[in-house]
Amino acid sequence: MTQDKYSVTADELRQFVERFERLEAEKKDIADAQKDVMAEAKGRGYDAAAIRALIKLRAQDPVSLSEFEAILDLYKSALGMEA
Repeated sequence: MTQDKYSVTADELRQFVERFERLEAEKKDIADAQKDVMAEAKGRGYDAAAIRALIKLRAQDPVSLSEFEAILDLYKSALGMEA
């Protein structure tokens, strides 16, 4: 009976490992696709760093983003960096 329990546990463990490995492969594929998108944008004259900054800003909560931008403007003003 212990052997059967071990066998089931080993099968379950193998399934977890294989699922994780598939996710790792998918993650690599997605990262490669993202690199391709950025390369295409750069090839069309867009600034990749600016696009990444926009993506990061869009992912933030609007209220938190607004507060951050207000603080950033205050700090820039204090340093004489007004736009």
